[in-house]
Amino acid sequence: MGISSRIYQTQPSPAELRGVFGANLRQLGEKAPSISALCRDLGINRTQFNRYLAGESFPRPDVLHRICEFFGVDARILLEPVDDITATQTGVFNHPFISEFVGAQMTGLTEEHFPSGFYRFSRAAFSDTDRFVVGLVHVSRNQGYTFLRGFEPKEAMSMHNMPTDPRTREFRGLVMPQAEGVAVMVSRRDAVTSTFNYLARTSALAKIFWLGYTVRTMPEDPVGRRAARLVYEHLGTNTSQILKAARSAGYASEADLEPFHRKQLRIGLPFY
Repeated sequence: MGISSRIYQTQPSPAELRGVFGANLRQLGEKAPSISALCRDLGINRTQFNRYLAGESFPRPDVLHRICEFFGVDARILLEPVDDITATQTGVFNHPFISEFVGAQMTGLTEEHFPSGFYRFSRAAFSDTDRFVVGLVHVSRNQGYTFLRGFEPKEAMSMHNMPTDPRTREFRGLVMPQAEGVAVMVSRRDAVTSTFNYLARTSALAKIFWLGYTVRTMPEDPVGRRAARLVYEHLGTNTSQILKAARSAGYASEADLEPFHRKQLRIGLPFY
């Protein structure tokens, strides 16, 4: 028997490959709130998705690409157990020392749990205790991860004698699922400080608001703040609201705040 014949005989059959893919897809989807929600997030018909799980069908290349992007894996999910694939992924969050403690929280945040798009936010200013910061951030997804991007107010940068160009003002963050909301770790480019945000969805007003707090990694300061309440309002792709929020971004007085934001910030009450 020739070498090529022996190699051919060791190759898994199409049925075995479909079985591997189905098992991988089932494991990857375990963190989803439901199969229906996962199908909506992936844009896949429920009946077809069940055929994948049962090992009865392979996805088209474009659908496979969408699945891989969502879960942060590659096309090896057609051939290898997902545990073997994720074990070879690089990055500190996949390091075996913390992967089961921190890395497991990095992916799996669904659109239903925290939608992509633009958000208007409000919080008390850290450095100026008499004013507030209002701004706009954008939430997006890539390779199964959820990211956040925005820009610090120019005035806040100039107060600390820092450049006010967009590159310096830009901040980015990683959004992680939590039991009752989301956590966001945010920092500017090459910065040595970060902020940690926690947000939980409120049932008020069509469920477009998230309430929580933000904490910055700074030493205790008797003058400024290290923690403040935080309000996020999902604007989605509403162009008029996005432009309005962009124009009003920066420092604001209490009177300038959106009424619902002002109410939820509970101005004058201690933060616990």
